[in-house]
Amino acid sequence: QVQLVESGGGSVQAGGSLRISCAFSGSTGCMGWFRQAPGKERERVADSTPAGTTSYADSVKDRFTISRDNAKNTLYLQMNNLKPEDTAMYYCAARGSGGYYCGLFPNTYNYWGQGTQVTVSS
Repeated sequence: QVQLVESGGGSVQAGGSLRISCAFSGSTGCMGWFRQAPGKERERVADSTPAGTTSYADSVKDRFTISRDNAKNTLYLQMNNLKPEDTAMYYCAARGSGGYYCGLFPNTYNYWGQGTQVTVSS
């Protein structure tokens, strides 16, 4: 059974940086970060295959970096030059061990963390 626990969220001013982490247990395939703002649908932010091939939403490209440390069983999201529109609950997601490739939609993923709040003020 895969378990995901996020940490590292918080409040920051626009232009600032945050790094959020997801500690995982169990065998996973693709892992990703999603976010959901109040009244909006959950959207993909970034994802990484087990080998480290990454993909990003256009809205965060060149500002966010996803990385995966399989030795530490931790997934990271480094967020730089944060904007107020990045404010959301951020969720870590994982596919099972047979799901190597990543997907754009939440229903691609089998496992979810509880979320960590990121708030960016202007």
